[in-house]
Amino acid sequence: MQYFVVMIDYGGREAVVDPEVTRREVVARVASGEYRNISFIHEIVDHAVDDVTEAILAEAAVPDIAAPETDPRSSRFDHVRDLRKHETV
Repeated sequence: MQYFVVMIDYGGREAVVDPEVTRREVVARVASGEYRNISFIHEIVDHAVDDVTEAILAEAAVPDIAAPETDPRSSRFDHVRDLRKHETV
């Protein structure tokens, strides 16, 4: 039998244990933010316990996507144009 124990710290600790949850589902829940403040994640296989916290957190890491560079000068022109639209004539 294989299952995962996800220990979450909410100020007090709570263990999430569901024998039907696969590794892929645990990774998906960590990536989505469903599991937050994780103390540790253990994989239980038969009578052996393996700490897989770092591996699952690494799998669940969302790659950083650089924001497109903005031109502050064009933003300023847009702001001035918007102010002119709302001027009273």
